[in-house]
Amino acid sequence: MPSTPSSTIPPWLAAARAHWTWRGGQRPAFAVTPGPHQESVWDYPRPPALVPDTREVTIHWRGRQVARTQRAIRLLETSHPPSFYLPWADVDRTLLQPAAGSSFCEWKGPAQYWSLVSADSGERLEGVAWSYPRPLAGAEAIADCVAFYATGLDCRVGGQPVTPQPGGFYGGWVTPELVGPFKGGPGSSGW
Repeated sequence: MPSTPSSTIPPWLAAARAHWTWRGGQRPAFAVTPGPHQESVWDYPRPPALVPDTREVTIHWRGRQVARTQRAIRLLETSHPPSFYLPWADVDRTLLQPAAGSSFCEWKGPAQYWSLVSADSGERLEGVAWSYPRPLAGAEAIADCVAFYATGLDCRVGGQPVTPQPGGFYGGWVTPELVGPFKGGPGSSGW
């Protein structure tokens, strides 16, 4: 995702983007060196890259399929496991309702949150997904997509189960090919 020229963005946004020390150009000494067929999250760029991923991505909640696609977009950002953005067309939207809250990413823009709701049982999984319906320049590829936190869901990439990014705030998916350490754990707030 190319960054917007600083002259066309407000100073507060330029300052938010400029404060990051790690931008994927080099790994810090504490980063794990990847082996064959592995990726280091420390090699991912900042601003993030949006990369199509043709592996099958599935999400199930309490045995019900929420999404299935081979058209995911992996968002790759320094120190983070990728977030997988799935086209709305490949998601069962009848299970989703808008959730309270919002946030703003200096790279992607204003986020909208979603809850999973079962019409049959009334069960809810609050704020389990997010989208960027009006993304900033450079993130347009995810405008018609939604991403999910892995906590409370059975999320798989290429048939392999994923685990949630540490910490609960970020929504990255840890897949077997990744090495870190990953942002979100104790002591990682400055990464």
